[in-house]
Amino acid sequence: MTDELIADLSADLRPVASTAMQRLLLAAVFVSGIVAVAAMWMWLGMRPDMETAAATMMFWGKFIYTLALAILGGIATLVLARPDGRTRWPWLAALGLVALLVVGAAIQLASAEPGEVMPLIMGSTALAGPSRIVVLSMPVLFAAVYVLRRLAPANPMLAGFAAGIMAGGTGACVYSFACTENGMMFVALFYTLGIAVVGGLGAVLGRLLLRW
Repeated sequence: MTDELIADLSADLRPVASTAMQRLLLAAVFVSGIVAVAAMWMWLGMRPDMETAAATMMFWGKFIYTLALAILGGIATLVLARPDGRTRWPWLAALGLVALLVVGAAIQLASAEPGEVMPLIMGSTALAGPSRIVVLSMPVLFAAVYVLRRLAPANPMLAGFAAGIMAGGTGACVYSFACTENGMMFVALFYTLGIAVVGGLGAVLGRLLLRW
């Protein structure tokens, strides 16, 4: 009976491409990322000085920082989506990236005029910035959790956290095109806070929705 059941279950099996999981997650992030961009465009609009800002190192610094965190979160998500998935280096790289940004921020503050220090730290959107990042991250987070439900993470909470960091980094990257802040410490504090909040939301969703 057991042999017959196994034979019946395996009769119609079809091979799955080794890159199927990667393509599925990338497709979900791409589509949901477009939704986030559209939401940013309709809600906040592009920063009015975009042409000038695009020629500055600070603008591209925000973009690269948030994109790098999104990529590291995505790598961790792909690894943790498998039952045997374990990884440490994306987390260490992310912490190193944050530390590098803090060092750069300290150098920027040390060379700033006294009256420029607080604006570089707090800006004018310290309260709004993190919440906007969270909102813009939601399409990517929900898409990532949907994909993970089709996979088999052994640690649902950690997999959800990784998906949250990926989504938060993506949302922050999208938000950087609307944000006019130029302080590296602002980015280190408030962009990172927004991304961390999305990571926490991902962990909660992972615990609730990814158990198997």
